[in-house]
Amino acid sequence: MNEEEQKQTLDEEVELEQGTPETEATEETATPSLEEELLKWRDAAMRTAAEYDNYRKRMVKEKEECVKYANQRLLEELLPVIDNFEMGLMAASADTSSMIYIGMNMVKKQLDEFLSSNGVTAVAPAVGDMFDHTTQEALQREKSEQPEGTILRVIRKGYLLKDRLMRPANVVVAHNEVEEV
Repeated sequence: MNEEEQKQTLDEEVELEQGTPETEATEETATPSLEEELLKWRDAAMRTAAEYDNYRKRMVKEKEECVKYANQRLLEELLPVIDNFEMGLMAASADTSSMIYIGMNMVKKQLDEFLSSNGVTAVAPAVGDMFDHTTQEALQREKSEQPEGTILRVIRKGYLLKDRLMRPANVVVAHNEVEEV
């Protein structure tokens, strides 16, 4: 090898060690790719953490709902028994001094206390009130002098469990017949 060839070989080796413009461009394009990959994984990790946090909050809320309304089915099945008991109490009220009436009245008070201790409140609309579709169910409309939608009779009272409607009150509402043209 002559001196020129040795010098050229030496220059090539130095370029390889320092990096040629071609290798520098490759490193520059590789670096943003790694940064993009890092950002992609960081974003995925943050999304996963947010999804997990939302899931955890949803599960806590569902658990609270389950505890809050755990007895709803039992209480709903008890309502017809209470309705029948109240009808019996009304029949026994003809003689308020009888021991049957007094005993049934005491049981009724205990039932009311039991319902209230479980967060149950009665929805008992009064005759003459306006119909409220959120807590009442109109079973029938009757012609009346009263304004349209006025409650004429309460057939069965409704119940709320805390803030949830368990059973709507059944009512008969007034209807003013208007001739249709």
